[in-house]
Amino acid sequence: MNTPATPDRSPTPEAATSSTSPASTHPAPSPSPQAPEYATYLTARRCGMISCHSCGLLNRHVPGAERETCRRCGATLHSRRPDSLTRTWALLISAAIMYLPANLLPVMHTSSLFGDEDDTIMSGIVYFWTSGSWPLAIIVFIASFMVPMLKLVVLALLAGTAQAGARWRPMQRTRLYRIVEFIGRWSMLDVFVVTLTVALVHFQSLATIYAGPGAIAFGLVVVLTMLASQQFDPRLIWDTIENSGQHHD
Repeated sequence: MNTPATPDRSPTPEAATSSTSPASTHPAPSPSPQAPEYATYLTARRCGMISCHSCGLLNRHVPGAERETCRRCGATLHSRRPDSLTRTWALLISAAIMYLPANLLPVMHTSSLFGDEDDTIMSGIVYFWTSGSWPLAIIVFIASFMVPMLKLVVLALLAGTAQAGARWRPMQRTRLYRIVEFIGRWSMLDVFVVTLTVALVHFQSLATIYAGPGAIAFGLVVVLTMLASQQFDPRLIWDTIENSGQHHD
C-alpha cells in the first residue's frame, strides 16, 4: 500500500526573505556626527541690513549708493565704523604717551603758611596708606593707576587681535570690551578729588590748592581711552569667523 507523498515544506526564497526580521532588511543607522564647535547664525549683514550707530534702527542696505542715511534719525549709515582700527590705535598711542606725565607730574599744588607742596598720584596713595586711610589708598590706587593701565592693555589687545584676524575666544573679547566701556568714566576719580578739594579749600584763607599739570595729563588719558573704546568696533572681532562661514557657539 503506497502512502501519499508528503509535500515539501522547505521555505521558498521569497518566504525566507519575508520571514526575516525587519531590522535585518534595513542597514544599521550610522552614528550621529559630532556636534560642530561652531554654528552658523543669520546676521543683519548677511540679510542686507545695516544697523544705525545712533538709534539702533535696522535699515536696508542699498547696493551702489554713495551715502546711506537712517530713515529714523538721518545719521549716516556704515556697516562698520570707518577707519575704526586706525583711529583706535592713534588714540591709544596718545593715551599711552600721556600716561607717563600723568603719574610723574604733580596733580595738586598746595600753598599754605607752612610752605608749598606738590603731590603726585603715587605720593597721595603713599600718604593715605601711611596715615591709616588704607581703604582710600586702595580705591585711589585701583581707580587712578590700575584701571587706566588695564584699559590701555585691553584695548591694545582687542585692536591687535582684530587687526590680525584672530579667532581666539571672540565671546570673551567682546565681554572685555563691554567691561572697558562701562568702567571708563570711573577712572576720573583723581580729577574729581582734586576738583572737590580745590573748591573746598577756596572757602578758607589758610591754604590755596591748584590743580597741577599731572591732573591735566591724567584727564587726557581718561578722555583718550574713552574715545578709543568708542572708536573701536567690536563687530570686527566676529568678522573673521563670519567670513569663514562659521560663528562661535
